[in-house]
Amino acid sequence: MSTGDFAGKRALVTGGASGIGLGAAQLLAAEGARVAVLDVSAPPEGLDYAKADVTDDTAVREAVAGVIERFGGLDILVNCAGIGAQGGVEANSDEEWHRVFDVNVVGIVRVTRACLPALRASTSGAIVNVGSIAGTTGIPDRALYSATKGGVLALTLAMAADLLPDGIRVAAVNPGTADTPWVSRLLAAAPDPEAERVALAARQPHGRLVSVAEVAQAIAYLASPAAGSTTGTWLAVDGGMDRLRLRPRKS
Repeated sequence: MSTGDFAGKRALVTGGASGIGLGAAQLLAAEGARVAVLDVSAPPEGLDYAKADVTDDTAVREAVAGVIERFGGLDILVNCAGIGAQGGVEANSDEEWHRVFDVNVVGIVRVTRACLPALRASTSGAIVNVGSIAGTTGIPDRALYSATKGGVLALTLAMAADLLPDGIRVAAVNPGTADTPWVSRLLAAAPDPEAERVALAARQPHGRLVSVAEVAQAIAYLASPAAGSTTGTWLAVDGGMDRLRLRPRKS
């Protein structure tokens, strides 16, 4: 993308204090957008910050209202806030199921509905939700997380159908296993972190972890005017994991 593609655009990125959200926020800002990060933690200097937990509806509404007032409107929403969970279907308590769904799915609902009046007033309203390869591919020990990310994709399609008449496009990015702080923490907790990293890289056909920059570029494209005819779909950034079935590489 060329510098200035987002000149004059106003964007809000949830979960933008680290990882994919931070990468997207920084890229949008570098391309000319005025960007606010909604998160429980502050992002690096240079990005507007709106403190809120996406599970707190009152805090979300107040934070979003503040951003819209400061920016004079809103054109782009990137829903990236999310948390992980490990284990099979029997591994997590009811409380944990509710907690992860509250962040990963209902959190998108809370932020989106707070932003909708401003997005409807925009001439280029766009929403990009961040899903996961876990929403389309069966991955061991990720039952709860996968269920939430499948929900994100279904929600994306429903939102796209509802909001297209209002001139708002809705799409999702589906990353493969990305080199993020969350994945780094999982690796650090493994009995053999280096072996686990090699295994995670090997299960993606291109043989490595997805970079934050690659996912951020996909988010920026879907949010940009260049994607004006793209809605109700998702873009996989997964090294071919979802659709490709390659023969084993020769040693």
